[in-house]
Formats: sequence, structure tokens, C-alpha cells
Amino acid sequence: MCKLSSRRTELLAEARSRPEVVVERVLTLEAKVRELEGRLALNSANSSKPPSSDGLQKPAPCSLRVKTGRKPGGQPGHPGHTLKQVETPDHTQVHSLETCTCGRCGGASLKDAPVLDYERRQVFDLPPMRLEVTEHRAEIKRCPFSGLDVRAAFPSGVEAPAQYGPHFRGFMLYFSNQQILPFDRLRQTCLDLFGQPLSLGTLTQTNARAYEALAPVEAAIIQGLIAAPVVHADESGLRVEGKLHWLHVASTPSLTFYGVHGNRGTEAMDALGVLPHCRSWLIHDFWKSYFKYEALHALCNQHLLRELKFLSEQQGEIWAEQLSKFLLDWNGDPRARDGLKEDVFEKAHRQYQRIIRKGRVDHPRRQPGQGRTKQDKATNLLDRLEDYDLCILAFLLDPNVPFTNNQGEQDIRMIKVKQKISGCFRTLPGAQCFARIRGYLSTCRKQGQNLWDACFQAAIGQPFLPTIPESGQAT
Repeated sequence: MCKLSSRRTELLAEARSRPEVVVERVLTLEAKVRELEGRLALNSANSSKPPSSDGLQKPAPCSLRVKTGRKPGGQPGHPGHTLKQVETPDHTQVHSLETCTCGRCGGASLKDAPVLDYERRQVFDLPPMRLEVTEHRAEIKRCPFSGLDVRAAFPSGVEAPAQYGPHFRGFMLYFSNQQILPFDRLRQTCLDLFGQPLSLGTLTQTNARAYEALAPVEAAIIQGLIAAPVVHADESGLRVEGKLHWLHVASTPSLTFYGVHGNRGTEAMDALGVLPHCRSWLIHDFWKSYFKYEALHALCNQHLLRELKFLSEQQGEIWAEQLSKFLLDWNGDPRARDGLKEDVFEKAHRQYQRIIRKGRVDHPRRQPGQGRTKQDKATNLLDRLEDYDLCILAFLLDPNVPFTNNQGEQDIRMIKVKQKISGCFRTLPGAQCFARIRGYLSTCRKQGQNLWDACFQAAIGQPFLPTIPESGQAT
């Protein structure tokens, strides 16, 4: 108490003798309070923080989409998925009618009456699930000339006294890599369905063989991405061997590549071999490493809208709300679907610049000679909006450029789910194996392939080779 009282006396004395110092200190503290309040107000809706960081106090849903007036649910013309009867059922059971049920004849016999027609009802069900064991017997005979015993050859793939067949190995690939079942649950599933427990070594060996078989598929995907007119890129942290690694994705609507590396920046991107060779549009968030590549860069406007939302709602920046409306209006404008004509784009660009100038009134750019003084969020964002204006407005220049990087973010999401389920990858080869198999399955799904069949094809060493669009063709 004595120290606090003494400090209070000193501050009061300083306030009387040097009021300008007190004013400066108050302004500094107010700025610090605003900064701390801003940090507390950050969440997944107004920043790049993931939803998992929101904790129990999740923000109320507040979509940036505008109302269309359409009713919820399936829209007119949307194909339905109602269970329909098939023309050739696997089994047919005929239920005979021997006694009349009309209620007027007292139950007359219809045993000898002709059948006029049938009312059909079909039941779709699974057959009893069990493993079928096929024993291969190779004949052994004795050569009449040499006296040596010789044996017939076993079919390709029959290598051990007891082993799992390709359909069961495809089953393991599907549930461990597509449905992301952890080993213990997959082992329990095999025990419940087939009465056969699964060993970790068998699963590891199955995944490793698929990894080797998918090498040419991954090479084809990389070549397709390099030739694609638009590539989405993203990266996210991944725990491997108890350390932070990075999961990188490069994708289009028809191709997906995943890579795992110990670094986040250009060293990893160079090693993975996709982005250094891209010369067309590269869609990403504002991570500086991407700008080191000689591609046409377009920024994800969804990230930008979240930052503008924070500045508008938490700090009362009117220009931020205006810029958000500007971007959303142009994104919904039919003229942007074909790319704006030069005069229309120049008009939109000037409107964009006018909004930025409004923000600069209270947040001027740091001038040369001012050093590396810390800037607030609004000033940093305005610097980016000015320096990368064409990257932000790229969706108005080229109709192939999307408004957001949703494709890349969606493609990376399920591997993050894998991490939530399993915690981490124990080894780097295991993480790389999962990434390659998952990239293959994602590509198969995008190209309309049945993933169950795709896993079987990978298990027998004959994986589906994706269709690669011709250079310059939209994917």
C-alpha cells in the first residue's frame, strides 16, 4: 500500500507540472486498450482464426451472403435421390394368393385362378458379410528325365501361405484413408463384420504398397496442375513425430495434390515441385512466400471480408463496411461472370481507390524515414489493399478467377479432420503416405469415380489415372 500511495503521489505531481506528458501517456494507454480489446474480439467470423479457437463462446452465425428470396431446401430442377426400383432384381419371391380377400364372397378359393398381374415391392439389403477363403493348390510333379520335383506357378499376387485378397485390402484403404477410421476402430470394425481382427502391420503394408502404386498418378496430377489455368494453394500446420510440420495443397476442381514438409515457405513449395512451375493464376491467401513465384496472383477475398468485418464492427471503420459492400456487390454482378470490359473495370477500380482514400484519412501510410514503427490493423490492411489492388480485383479481370480460395480450403479440411481424430502422425513417411493416397482419392471423387472401386484398383496396383485437361483449358 505504501508503494502504491507513493507512486500515486508521484503521478499527481507530474500531472500538475507536465500535463502534456500525462496526455501523451493517456493516449498511449487508450491505444493499448483498443489493441487488447481488438485481440479479445477476434474470432473465426472476423479473422483468419480457425473455428476450433472460438472455444465455448462461439460467435453468432452471421453470413456475408445476401438473401436471394429462394425457399430453403432443394431448388427446382435439382435431381432427387429417392430409392427407385430396378428392372432386374437379384432375387424374386412370389407370394401366392389362394383365398379371396375381397370381403364379399366369404373367402372363395383362388388356388386355380389365373394370375392377372403382380404388384411389385423391392427390398434393398446387404448380403451376410463374411470373408470367403479361396485355397490355391499348385500341383507338384516329378520330371521323368531329371527326377526333380517341379511345381505349378501360383497366380500373380498369391505370395504367402495365408494373406488378404485385393478386395479386403481395398476395404482397408477405403476406410482408413477415405473414411478416416483410426486403426483401433478399423480393427474393431473388421472383427465385428468378418470375425477377423486386423494387425497394424497389415494395414501399414497395404498403405505402403498403395503409396508406391500411386507414384505415377501423383506425377500426372502435378503435371496437370502445372498446366492448369487456375490453381488454388493453401497450407496448414500438421503434427508429425511430435513436431510442427506443414501440409501443403495445390488443387483445381478436378485435381488435388497434397504434400507434407517440415517448412511452410518456399523451401517446402520448391521441394514439392508444383508452384515453382505454375505460370497461370495462383489463388491463395496473403502469405508472402507465394509471391516469390512467377505466376499471376489472385487473393482470397473471403479472408479480406473477415478482416473488413472486424474493422467495421469492432473499430467503427466506415470505409471497411463500404469496401465489403463493394466487393460483395461486384461478386454478384452478372457482368463479372464474363470478365469486365476495360472501361467498366477502370470505373470499378476508381471506386475501389476512392474507398481506400477514405480510410487513409485516419490511417496514413508510413512515410520514409519513420522507421519500423508499429502500425494498427487498419493501416496494415490499407497498405495491402493499395499494393495488391489488382490481385484483389482479379476476379473482375478474368472470369476463370474465383472470388475466394474456397477450393483450396475445402481440399485441406479433411486432412485436418484426420489430425483431430488421430492426434498426429507418428512418422513423416506415414504422413506422406496418407497425403498421396488422399490426393488420389480426392482427385477420383472430383472426376466422378467410385471411391470403393478406386481403392480396389490401387490395391491391385492398377490405379485410376486421372484425366488431365489440355493446357489452357479450365479445370
